[in-house]
Amino acid sequence: MAVYSKGLEWLVSMVIPPQGRPSILSQRHDTHPGISRMKNLAQAYVWWPGLDKDTKDKVKECVTCQISRPTPPQAPVHPWECPFSPWARIHIDHAGPFMGKTFLIIIDTHSRWLEVEIVSSTSAEVTIQVLRKLFAMHELPEQLVSDNGTAFTSHQFKEFMSKNGICHSLTSPYHPRSNGLAEQAVQITLILQSYL
Repeated sequence: MAVYSKGLEWLVSMVIPPQGRPSILSQRHDTHPGISRMKNLAQAYVWWPGLDKDTKDKVKECVTCQISRPTPPQAPVHPWECPFSPWARIHIDHAGPFMGKTFLIIIDTHSRWLEVEIVSSTSAEVTIQVLRKLFAMHELPEQLVSDNGTAFTSHQFKEFMSKNGICHSLTSPYHPRSNGLAEQAVQITLILQSYL
């Protein structure tokens, strides 16, 4: 037993030896409560040196927790104007690797039509191959919005955009919400993939 102070209250907890800790963490994590709730659940009954760190590590290594956790609030982003026709502006992003697969996510701003392609890599060459196929199926967009990933900032990709007369807009670094449609589509794709 251990007695320790937590603010103004004193807690009595059972000290768990190292061999029993993984089992306790797994039991407390079964319902994916998140870091704060899991810490509170654990500290109400058990204690060991490094309990907080072990709890954080357990939650951070859980794919389900990472996908479903709410994102922290950020500064407001000025919304994009809605285009008047389908495929006028598309947003793209890479997702993964997730369960051994990497995806290229493309979403049409006007219709919210989502295209998801499994890709062998996030290189500019592979990205361009997928876009050529999609542009042949749909049409050339007027504008393509992406983050600052290496595939999208490469000379090869810029040249592809220029040759096809597509205005390429890069979102602000460290502000993923400015490419919100693509980021939302990535989250949806990963959540759906977890059920397959």
